[in-house]
Amino acid sequence: MNKGTLVVFSGPSGCGKDTILQKYLDGREDVFLSISATTRSPRPGEVDGVNYFFLSEEQFKKKIAHDGMLEYACYCGNYYGTPRDSVYQKLNAGIDVILEIEVQGALQIKERCPEAAMIFVMPPSMEELRSRLVGRGTEDMETVEKRLSQAREEMKAAPQYDYIIVNNTIEQAAEDLHAVLRSQRLKTENQKEFLNEVFHYDA
Repeated sequence: MNKGTLVVFSGPSGCGKDTILQKYLDGREDVFLSISATTRSPRPGEVDGVNYFFLSEEQFKKKIAHDGMLEYACYCGNYYGTPRDSVYQKLNAGIDVILEIEVQGALQIKERCPEAAMIFVMPPSMEELRSRLVGRGTEDMETVEKRLSQAREEMKAAPQYDYIIVNNTIEQAAEDLHAVLRSQRLKTENQKEFLNEVFHYDA
């Protein structure tokens, strides 16, 4: 059995990452959306091991010390990160794993896991991104402008990714994500077990 593909999925707020993933993952059992760990307290309705792995700060730092986090960062006094064990259990079972993470964590993954497929989601234009953020109706214009400024900074990291998906429509973006994962599985380096079976030697 070939290992699954580790996929890093990033993009600025408002570009539609969550909706693309929901569309792509619907009904699929061969792809796993990684669950992050955090030291913040659970919010009403959140379940440990479903929404997040909720850890104490001591537990989190212990995992860091024992190389148990693929990436991590501290935001507003709380730690967030990707547990190594849960990711590699899925990969070793032949299941693709998607990490939906910010640029800071994504670049940590790129350094530590160069085999990962790095995908950055872009809006069609800054004007469209502004329209989508305003259309949410959940934030005032000052907050929208801050998000746009942050988005411009985050998008500067796009050239460091392997693939760019432009979210013109959710359907096309989900199809593009499917195409990326298919291409990753067809790479020679991911077909070595198959080649070994055919030729009976280490490819």
